[in-house]
Formats: sequence, C-alpha cells, structure tokens
Amino acid sequence: MTEYRRLRVINDENLHTEIETFTKPEIEENEVLIKVSYSGINYKDALATKANTGVLRDYPMTPGIDLAGKIIDTKDDRYTIDDEVLVTGYGLGVKQDGGLSDLQIVPASWVVKLPENLSAQQAMTFGTAGFTAALSVDALEKHGLSKESRVLVTGATGGVSGFALHFLKQIGCKEITALSRKTDQEDYLKGLGATAILSPDELFSEKIRPLNKQLFDFVIDTVGGDTLAQVIPFVHYGGSLALCGNAGGIKLNTTVLPFILRGVNLLGIDSVDASMEQRQKLWHKMANEWALPASFNVQQIELEQVQETADSLLAGKHVGRTIVALGGKI
Repeated sequence: MTEYRRLRVINDENLHTEIETFTKPEIEENEVLIKVSYSGINYKDALATKANTGVLRDYPMTPGIDLAGKIIDTKDDRYTIDDEVLVTGYGLGVKQDGGLSDLQIVPASWVVKLPENLSAQQAMTFGTAGFTAALSVDALEKHGLSKESRVLVTGATGGVSGFALHFLKQIGCKEITALSRKTDQEDYLKGLGATAILSPDELFSEKIRPLNKQLFDFVIDTVGGDTLAQVIPFVHYGGSLALCGNAGGIKLNTTVLPFILRGVNLLGIDSVDASMEQRQKLWHKMANEWALPASFNVQQIELEQVQETADSLLAGKHVGRTIVALGGKI
C-alpha cells in the first residue's frame, strides 16, 4: 500500500510538529483530491507551529495555507483528473488540513485552475504572499495609483513586500521606497524594484506627529502596529494605504487628522475570502504581465526543513520566499 507524508501540528502535553505517514484518503461529493507538488512557508504557517497564536482551529492539523498540484480524484463536474490547480486561503491550513502534505482533499469551490504560462512551482513561488501583494496593488490602482505615484512598501524584505515591489516595478512606478531595518539587503531590494531604501530610524523621528511631510502618495503596509501609525502622517492628500499584515502588532495608535484633514484612505486587504473573480483575474496577471523574472530568488526546501524555516521567519531572520517540494511517496 502506497504511503504519503504530511507535517502535523500536535497539541498533547506540549505543542510540537512531526512528520507522519498516511494512505490515500477517500473524497466526498463536491471535493477534489490533489497530489500536491509545492506549498509555501508564510508568516501564518510559521505561527501555526507555535502555541497560543490562535491560527489553528483544532489539533492535530496539517498547516500550509497554499498549495499547487494536480487533481487525482474528483467528485465535482468542474474538474477532471490531471487538471493542474492551486488553492490559497479559505480555511486551508487553518480550519482544515493544509498544503504541507503530499496529498490533500479540498472543497472544489476553493480551487483555481492554473493559468497558462504558470507552473505549479511558479504558482507557489507567488503563493498566498504573492496573491496578497497582488490584491494590495490592485486596490491601490483602483484608488489612483499610477506610474508617477510615490509609493512606500513597509517590511520590505518579507514575502508579501517583495512581490509588491516587483508588481509596482512591472506597472512602471518611478518612485518606490522600501522601508526595512535590514539595511544590508539594499541590492536585493533594488533588484526587486525599489528605487530607494529607508530604515525606520531614517524616516521616523522620536516623536510621532499627527501630520508630517507628505512624502508618499500610496503605501503597502505589511507590518501594522507602531510602524503603520508612524507612516500614516507621511501620506499625501487623498492618498491611500493598503493594509495586509500585522507582524508588528494588531493595535493602531493614531489620530483622525490624516483622514479628516488630508482625506487619507485605509484599505483593508483580505486574501482569505477574496472572490473567485478576483482570484482568476490576479492569477492571470501574475502568469503574464506581472510574471517573475527567471532570476527571482526563491529557496526550495523539503518537509524536514519546514520547522527550521518557520523559526527563522518568526525571528525576523528570513528573507524572500521559501517553497516546499512535495508530492513524493514511500
């Protein structure tokens, strides 16, 4: 009997991860079974491996909020055997077992067919991080983002931010500022698309002002917390911020002045329950006009290295995007 492998987060006497084997499961109506080729390591996945983070709804659970692979069984007329597909968000890796598994059952309504020109490996190089960045840029475009806009991207060495820099470059934005404490990553950030690099110490004074110099027309913020509070006063009249992360905290201590005196907009970005229309539109863009260059730096690991990578990400030491190769069998 063929056996497959998956990462499990187990909460018995203490919360821990381990790799376990399992056999091919049976699917029910309106489900598909996917042989997973690749998944990714996102911030939420890293949190899922730790206690008291509130990410997982039950235990034991297989984390992994994204996956790409090939359908090997289906009970839904929209899909056939060998369809190449991807899944991000919904309850994957949170409410039900996720992508860090050789095989995975998912509801057919969650599935996006891989666009032409996009392989499973490329799809997971983007993953949830890329899709979140695409949603952020798309939201800003709807609020007036253009080639002439001055854009700030916070937490710039993270996965979402890196893709945001790339997408902004593909649009043709001429002034893209990356905000990062990792000043040794200047070459990496400029390679992605940043035209200027700032550290928080360079941008922020010790005292937060309700209104500051209007340096940026648009902001993609992946950090939240104090960083976001200090960025808002720098946004130009009528500008917008796309908020898509909380690595720096969930609380926002600010004033109403930028919003009522400068007409600044806060745009919440949610990749979990985005519509299928949005998903299809933006994955098509990522496969075509927003495609990654062949030189894009992505790290590929095996299932045994997931916990080490998750620890590095939570410690703030991780740079760029890491994907996990799956689909093997014993």
